[in-house]
Amino acid sequence: MRIISIDPGYERIGIAVLEKINGKEILLFSECFKTKASLSFFERLLLLGGEVERVINEYEPKALAIENLFIETNQKTAMRVAEARGAILYQAKKSGLEIYEYTPLQIKVATTGYGKATKIQVMTMVKKLVMGAENIKQDDEMDAIAIGLTHFAYSRPTNTH
Repeated sequence: MRIISIDPGYERIGIAVLEKINGKEILLFSECFKTKASLSFFERLLLLGGEVERVINEYEPKALAIENLFIETNQKTAMRVAEARGAILYQAKKSGLEIYEYTPLQIKVATTGYGKATKIQVMTMVKKLVMGAENIKQDDEMDAIAIGLTHFAYSRPTNTH
């Protein structure tokens, strides 16, 4: 099964495309897509949506895995991230993808087995578990890969490979 997984934001988003083949998770693509602060919020949304659409069209995933929004102390930022998630979810649904959402707790448990794992512990395990993730340095990319890994951990296996 091939999926696109996204760590949402509006200044930058982590995007990863993973595939599970013969029980192994393989990273096919990842990036930290950034928008310029000098652009209007709406221009940034347009760019984010366009990049998600481009990756979906290029890699043809069957599903989107995305992190659930958790309420931050800065409500303005939380609202902007929610709006960015809306643009991402729109592109996924427009492309016919199934959508799966995961909480930060689910991501930590799926990647490390421990709900209070640190970001470094999650990154360490992702690098061990996902072929091709060994040299990823960007947090947003690594988070997107962890979300994809979480999807594979929580989804039932299929007989496509």
